[in-house]
Amino acid sequence: MLKVSLAALAAAALLGAMPSVQRGFSIQHIATVDGARELAAAPNGDLFVGTMGSDVYIIPRADSAGAAGSPRVFARFDDAPAAGVALAGNSLYVGTQFAIWRIAYNTGDLHARSAPQKLAAVRTSGIARDHVTTSVAVVKGSLYASVGSSCDACRPDVDDTRATIGRVTGGQYVVITRNIRNAIALAANENTGSLWAGVAGQDALPAGHPYEIFDDVTAHPAVVNYGWPDCYENHKGSNCNGVAVSRAVFPAYATPIGAVFYPQHPRGKYVFPAHYPGGAFVTLHGSWHGPPFVAPQVVFVPMRGDSPQSGADWTDPNKQWSYFVGGYQAGGSDQRIGRPTGITVGPQSDLFVADDMTGAIYRIRPR
Repeated sequence: MLKVSLAALAAAALLGAMPSVQRGFSIQHIATVDGARELAAAPNGDLFVGTMGSDVYIIPRADSAGAAGSPRVFARFDDAPAAGVALAGNSLYVGTQFAIWRIAYNTGDLHARSAPQKLAAVRTSGIARDHVTTSVAVVKGSLYASVGSSCDACRPDVDDTRATIGRVTGGQYVVITRNIRNAIALAANENTGSLWAGVAGQDALPAGHPYEIFDDVTAHPAVVNYGWPDCYENHKGSNCNGVAVSRAVFPAYATPIGAVFYPQHPRGKYVFPAHYPGGAFVTLHGSWHGPPFVAPQVVFVPMRGDSPQSGADWTDPNKQWSYFVGGYQAGGSDQRIGRPTGITVGPQSDLFVADDMTGAIYRIRPR
């Protein structure tokens, strides 16, 4: 079980047990899964939850009109954390610390029907140090994963899979993006068929830098170079020739953890208002250091296809997005009631958000 700190309990008393959501929506705590990370919704409304432990959970009927079912273990691994999950067709894909896996899945399954099949190895050095989660996403039938660096700023890293995004094919992890410190918020834009990544930047730079980036990695020719650790932000630093410039930015230390693109043509009982289709929701985990501490929140980035409605402003990282879920933190202190992680859209077009600090799973619907 995760232990909630005294600071978190104090924050809960100060702010209330629930985060707040943008006006016109309701937010409901539907389940608790310790160490909840990435989320994936099944066509029947069940919800998969990757975790910081060795288990992937499933929440039956998460998208129902009433109460969700009780979480249960769907699959267990000998490798933790089993944080990354993605569902495509008859396959559930899972990213653990040292591997990427496939589990055969039929809609309605409440436990794995067969042992996980290992598709590729990552962190091949075997060194378990820093950024130990592996995110996964499926785009146009291709499976991708992201692997964070083993350090804050180093070159070379401990193996060739670190600080990369790769395509999983033929039993191999084939790198398509290098020098990308921790592209943990890996997301398919199913509206366009592109692959996006939200990236946690390095520390120990001038105050307020570097901005966290969110970019369409498939908009650049492979192998894409994002310049970590020598270049950051708008090609600042040395040796920046050929370094990709991101389409969207967030404040330093905001720490993107999860992202999902809202359907361009949503269906179901809980369709969001016309402002939201096609846009991206991103969970920002908040900073681990301060003061001031950067607040955890869920933000919304309006999009036109694969372009944010407003371009990146390299003097102001707050212009491209708006608050959607907040209230996790008291001012600039470290008193928090949660830290959002995974996020996905259900088959009825509502939104699910996970929290790895308390284990809460939230369901958000229009009022």
